[in-house]
Amino acid sequence: MLIFAFSLHLHLLSFPPPSCSLFLLKFSLAVSFSLCFPQMWKKKIFLVIIAISTISLLLHHGGHLTWTMDAFHLGCPALHSHPYSGLKPKHSNVVFLKTHKTASSTMQNLLFRFAERNNLTVALPIQACGHQFCYPRSFTTHSVHQHTLPPNIVTNHMRFNKAELKRLMPNDTIYVTILREPGSMFESLFSYYNQYCQSFKRVPNGSLEAFLDEPWRYYKPEENYSMYARNTLTYDLGGDKDRPAKDVSYAKAFVAQVERVFSLVMISEYFDESLVLLRHLLSWDLDDILYVKLNMRTPSSKQGLTDDLRKKIRAWNSLDAQLYDHFNASLWRQISAVGPACVAREVRLLREAQEKLMKRCFGEGMPLVRSAAEIKNKELRPWQPSGKVDIVGYDLPVNITQSFSSQDQELCLRLIMPEVQYTKMLLRSQLLRYRLTSQARPQQQSHSFQQPVRTTLLRHPAHRSQPPVPAAATPASGTGINSKTAVGTRGRTNKQGTKPSQTQSS
Repeated sequence: MLIFAFSLHLHLLSFPPPSCSLFLLKFSLAVSFSLCFPQMWKKKIFLVIIAISTISLLLHHGGHLTWTMDAFHLGCPALHSHPYSGLKPKHSNVVFLKTHKTASSTMQNLLFRFAERNNLTVALPIQACGHQFCYPRSFTTHSVHQHTLPPNIVTNHMRFNKAELKRLMPNDTIYVTILREPGSMFESLFSYYNQYCQSFKRVPNGSLEAFLDEPWRYYKPEENYSMYARNTLTYDLGGDKDRPAKDVSYAKAFVAQVERVFSLVMISEYFDESLVLLRHLLSWDLDDILYVKLNMRTPSSKQGLTDDLRKKIRAWNSLDAQLYDHFNASLWRQISAVGPACVAREVRLLREAQEKLMKRCFGEGMPLVRSAAEIKNKELRPWQPSGKVDIVGYDLPVNITQSFSSQDQELCLRLIMPEVQYTKMLLRSQLLRYRLTSQARPQQQSHSFQQPVRTTLLRHPAHRSQPPVPAAATPASGTGINSKTAVGTRGRTNKQGTKPSQTQSS
């Protein structure tokens, strides 16, 4: 029996076990000692063995055991940082619909990093589409670069088209998106796209109040980038942004359709809670959901909103308001199902882990946001939509990076890399991987996206080239979330030579 107990102990140490294994180990040792030793030795030997077992487990797991024990005491699903026998594998086939001005650039960065760590393929746009899937046109598989096929993850901007994505992605793909409170989102849109959206540009003095007083005076549904001026979330999800507010049946049907397609609709205002639900949905580790906030505006670029302005914004964007209200309530129902105490504990652990990561990358102080002109590394300068809006980013401290290993430097650089640069870098990496794979397979093999093209990534992959290009034609109102064909052939090409939807901002 004693031999069995020690064998069990060694077996448990060969895997990262859940916290309940500690109790199993103690129980087995207690039984064995009660059978094998005289009474006077039982207690002393038992305590010594338990002490050794506990220390060895702590050394084996490091700080990750703390996460597991915290979750265990609440009856929560355990948090792990390494897979072990019996754990559900991480889900890797994900479509994240990147909506506008919703913290979606932060989510995209998280997904890009997950893909690189796990040797996954990210679908990326063709050169003619820039860094987006020919947005604002409806998504088609023709907008996906053939050397990024078949993909595991899709996360660049698109106008959602479930039928086309179903052709592209595996059957077990999980669909996720994110929404933001309509008032703060519309204020951000109005500021960010003021020089691109004609509906905003023609407003005297760039006044949000003036626009909301008489929106139909300035808003033209068929103009370039009109989707930024009304029901942007609805449009991004494939719906009809100009459906009248009184059409209650359409709004309800559209909300229900979104709910059927998306397993999780995150809420920007509760980003950390949403990430906890995402972790549970995808069976990911706590380490997989660490992030730094990206693409933020300076306070001087933001406008405060009165209650009256918020009401006007909700009325003008009534479809978006109904989407947000429904899925905000849905988020909290899901939190309740997991357990509010468990979610709160995971949020705390997430923030503690992020603080450690920040110290690792930026030193003892938290990272300081900087204007683009102040950032020395050009690869870290966020895109600026206009001279009226200041989008800030980060730079790595020189005294910290000099002492970094190359692996640490890459981790920290990717953590703060803006969307456009990261997309280019990822494309270069996947092109290199594709060429290496192509050399090893018969030339006559098809390049269809049903054919596997993945191979092992270099530990520090070389990365990608592809400049942003002008946006595609602007579509008319959408045909719904399951639209099969590209829409908007009546739109006009943007002649400004710049892509307005470069990144997200707050």
